[in-house]
Amino acid sequence: MRAAHGLWGAILLCLATVGCSGDHAAAPRARGEAEEVLSANFIKPPPPARAPRGTSIAYEHSVEVRVPGNEIPRRIEAVQTACFAQKFGDCAVLNVEQRGGDFPHGSITVRIDPKGVEPLLGAASEGGDVISRTLHAEDLAEAVTDNQLRRSRLEKERTRLLEFQDKPNIKLEDMLRLSKRLSEVEAQLDIAEQEHAQQRRRIDTNRLTIEFETTRTEAGRSDVGDAFRDSGRVFAASVAFMIRAVAAAVPVVLVLALLVLLVRRVRRRSRSH
Repeated sequence: MRAAHGLWGAILLCLATVGCSGDHAAAPRARGEAEEVLSANFIKPPPPARAPRGTSIAYEHSVEVRVPGNEIPRRIEAVQTACFAQKFGDCAVLNVEQRGGDFPHGSITVRIDPKGVEPLLGAASEGGDVISRTLHAEDLAEAVTDNQLRRSRLEKERTRLLEFQDKPNIKLEDMLRLSKRLSEVEAQLDIAEQEHAQQRRRIDTNRLTIEFETTRTEAGRSDVGDAFRDSGRVFAASVAFMIRAVAAAVPVVLVLALLVLLVRRVRRRSRSH
C-alpha cells in the first residue's frame, strides 16, 4: 500500500509539473500573438504612390488582411463592386481568386488611381487586421525612352513613305513596294502605341493586391476538428494493432507453456528416481 501511495504521489507530481510548464509556455506565446496583432493594427498607410513629375515609376502594393473565413467571399465581392462602380477613382479588376475548405483564402488584384488605394484598402480591411504590407516600385524610364525613340523613328519613316507615294509618275512596282512597307510600319507603330499606353497606365495608376487570410482562432478550431475527425480512425488502428499483437503472441505463449510443463515433468521424474 505504501508503495502504491508513493507511485500515485509521483504521478500527480509529474502532472502538476507538466501543467505548470504548459501554462508558462502558453503565456509568452499569447503575449507574442497579442504583440503581432497590435503591431498589425498600427501599420501606418504610406502616402499615395504617384510617380513624381518627369519620372516613370510604376508602383505595386501587396497587402495581407486577416479576417474570419466566412467573411472572405463578401469582402472580395465588395471590393469588386466598388471597383466596377469607380467608387474610389479609376479602377479595373485584374484577377480574383478564392479557396474554401478548412483554411479559406481569397485574393483580388486591381489597378486603381493612387488616391483610391487607401480608401479601397480601408473598406476591404475594416474590422480585420492588416498583418503585412509591401510597396514595390519599378523604374520604367529606360523602357519608356526606348519606346519613344521607336515611335519617333516609325512616324518619320511613315511620313517619308507617304511623301514618296504621293509623287506623280511613280511606277507600279515601286507603288506596291511602298504600300507593303507602309503597312508594316503602321503595324509596328500600332504596337508601339499600345506599349506606350500600357506604360502610361502603369505609371499613372497603382497595382493593388489584397490577400485575405483566415484568423488564427479559426485555424486552431480547424486543427481541433481534424483531430476529432481523426480520433476514430486512430482508435480503430490502435485496436487493430493490439488484436494483431495478441494474435501473434498467443502461439508463442502456448509454446512457452508447453515447454514449462515439459520441464516440470522431467524434473519430477528425475526427483522420483
